[in-house]
Amino acid sequence: MSRFLNAALLSITLLAPFTLSAADRKPAPTYHDAQHNDDHQWNTHEDRAYRMWAKENHRKYQTFSKLRENDQQSYWGWRHEHSDALLKINIR
Repeated sequence: MSRFLNAALLSITLLAPFTLSAADRKPAPTYHDAQHNDDHQWNTHEDRAYRMWAKENHRKYQTFSKLRENDQQSYWGWRHEHSDALLKINIR
């Protein structure tokens, strides 16, 4: 019985960090592109591309979710023309 308890305790101890870290993660927000009728998940690659778009269009950075709808659609139009490879964003 002692061996079983030791094995169970060891298993719980080893698995706890994985279950806690997965529970702490929030799902990435998703935005709908009405002009192209597709959805985009907001992640670090998308944020880097958005920052490039803002700089290219001489705009001050602000959170994407706070942009006006027509500015968001302008970004999605630009984004469809600029892939991660073209923008040299590492996909790892």
